[in-house]
Amino acid sequence: MSTTTLPRKFVMQHAVTSDSMPSSSSNSASVTPRHSPSSSSLSSLGSENALDLKNLNGKMIDTYGNEFEIPDFTIKQIRDAIPAHCFERSALRSLSYAARDLVSVAIVFLLFHMTLTPENVPSKILRGVGWALYTFIQGCFGTGVWVLAHECGHQSFSPSKTLNDTVGFILHTSLLVPYFSWKISHGKHHKSTGHIERDMVFVPKTREQYASKVGRFVHELSELMEETPIATAGSLIGQQLLGWIMYLGINTTGHNYHARQSEGRGKGKKNGWGGGVNHYNPSSPLYEAKDSKLVVWSDLGLAFMLGVLFLIGKNFGWANLAVWYIIPYLWVNHWLVAITYLQHTDPTLPHYEAGTWNFARGAAATVDRDFGFIGRSIMHGIVETHVLHHFVSTIPFYHADEASAAIKPVMGRHYRSNFEGGALGFLKAMWTSARYCQWVEPSEAAEGEGKQVLFYRNRNGLGVPPAEIAAPTES
Repeated sequence: MSTTTLPRKFVMQHAVTSDSMPSSSSNSASVTPRHSPSSSSLSSLGSENALDLKNLNGKMIDTYGNEFEIPDFTIKQIRDAIPAHCFERSALRSLSYAARDLVSVAIVFLLFHMTLTPENVPSKILRGVGWALYTFIQGCFGTGVWVLAHECGHQSFSPSKTLNDTVGFILHTSLLVPYFSWKISHGKHHKSTGHIERDMVFVPKTREQYASKVGRFVHELSELMEETPIATAGSLIGQQLLGWIMYLGINTTGHNYHARQSEGRGKGKKNGWGGGVNHYNPSSPLYEAKDSKLVVWSDLGLAFMLGVLFLIGKNFGWANLAVWYIIPYLWVNHWLVAITYLQHTDPTLPHYEAGTWNFARGAAATVDRDFGFIGRSIMHGIVETHVLHHFVSTIPFYHADEASAAIKPVMGRHYRSNFEGGALGFLKAMWTSARYCQWVEPSEAAEGEGKQVLFYRNRNGLGVPPAEIAAPTES
């Protein structure tokens, strides 16, 4: 299994063999069979073509210093490698998982509510610790519910669109997610993953954008002092607490090229407070006119849910509402942001400009990680099988492991995973990505198409340094 998300000091293993490798020049270059100098076989010619392509693209280097080659496999090769039964969706099986998760949420609430009483636990401190544990556990189960609604949005929950959207709307609304609004923008994310100007979430800043953010010229970034660890920690905390809310409300981390919206809805609109770009406004440039009714339905669902929460707070106390629902809700948001961030932010990941991007390349620019029992059993494997999900999002999660194993030989070295350290490794990766991944830029030695492939760089002295850019001369 390929583990190319690790620094170069780790041994990299490739899943490609001469028997399973597709006839693509990129994969040929990854693991090239040896031939005699006089060989004129097709595989030899393919290897020579791969070398020519590599020379045309120059040398592309990820943040760890690993040399990168642009993927050359097709989405058809990926789909053909997946066993047919992996595409089968079962409404009964999916509903059973939904029932399991909702029953688990109810049991956890009843168990803690009946146990953590002053009569059973006289100590306020111990009761506080117990309720803190409750919020964490409920947040994990709530994330599992969120993932099932995510399955509905991708139509992988069942063969019935009506059932999928009904269940998805109910589950997401219960978590204050505007289901249809999210479903539409999330679909666009899948159609443009890794595209530096069209992707919808965790789009990295370019060198120019980062320089503008910190009030510097582009050529000065290579000379900047290190960002202090406390500043990195502060940014991470803010991202984890408010990232999801700000994404829905002001399109934080989404692209900001709204003037290109085909119906003219984006004219004069931009991300940020008061910019007119959000998941609640039917006229937002995230949507087309045909989507307006669905956005309104999403808003009505949220209004209903907020009304229910208001009645609970009014009748049972606002402190109880905070413990029973609001803090678990923040845990769900935290896990959602952490999962999405680490799926799309890693020192090995490329991003593509328009001339080099295609669907297969963008789908490959994601990472599988490991979150142990919680990830596999409670969160339905969303952490561990995300690469497969970006190639074929209609495969249900209970077939994702088998389908993931099937596509690895096709992807070869372009399959990325980081299972080091399990759940603790997952949390550690958040810090690593925050320190290594500050903006993207082309590799200094890239040529031709390779100049449109961007990799993360940083001001912290970690990994490959930013390109040295000469200061502009005065005329």
